[in-house]
Amino acid sequence: MSISSSGRGTILVAEDDHTTASLVAAYLEREGFSTVLTHDGRQCLSLFQESKPVFVILDIMLPGMDGWEICRALRKISNVPILMLTAREEEIDRVTGLAMGADDYVVKPFSLRELVERVKAILRRTGTVSTHPPVETLSFHGLELDSVQHTVTLNGRPLTLTSFEYKLLLALMNSPGKAFSRDELLELCYQDGIAVVDRVIDVHIGKLRQKIEHDPSRPHYILTIRGYGYRFNNDSESQGDT
Repeated sequence: MSISSSGRGTILVAEDDHTTASLVAAYLEREGFSTVLTHDGRQCLSLFQESKPVFVILDIMLPGMDGWEICRALRKISNVPILMLTAREEEIDRVTGLAMGADDYVVKPFSLRELVERVKAILRRTGTVSTHPPVETLSFHGLELDSVQHTVTLNGRPLTLTSFEYKLLLALMNSPGKAFSRDELLELCYQDGIAVVDRVIDVHIGKLRQKIEHDPSRPHYILTIRGYGYRFNNDSESQGDT
């Protein structure tokens, strides 16, 4: 289980695939939502009671307790919007999910952008969307990103970033301390299905560090996780890695 805090309400994501769950959460957090993640169906109901989410994204094929059972149990205690995820395309599954009270049904593989737009549309339709605005400014030790103006400054000095560099920095700063694999960062930043190799991330990270780091060879903001990817610093120490 993992929890991330933000300002537009909490969304419970129950998905057995860890990578899929993390990507869905990252997209939702970019829109200002908090997320609570679980990969085990048995945890769903207790997490629902604890986190009081405004929305539930529910994989059907969960271990311990499947999505059908969870949806049925949730509908006995709440009218919270539910979106079902499944790898099965049969019409009977779609009909069953909707008949049990699900508000929408998405078949894997799916577009993360479309999934988030569906969530937002359902929240608007049901009137449960939070009126709290998403976090507009992200800052850490003199580095500041304004997600409304799409500007980045370092100690008050404006920086000129490419579109990809901006998206990359936004994704990392939005989840300080979170480890992102190169594939996850590609998925977050290349949203139009462009075929690229994961090492392109290293090139962009290198260019970004040249713009934001005092000493790019001993980075303070964007830290390397060797053999995996990167994370944004969430403490006061520079790790001195490359």
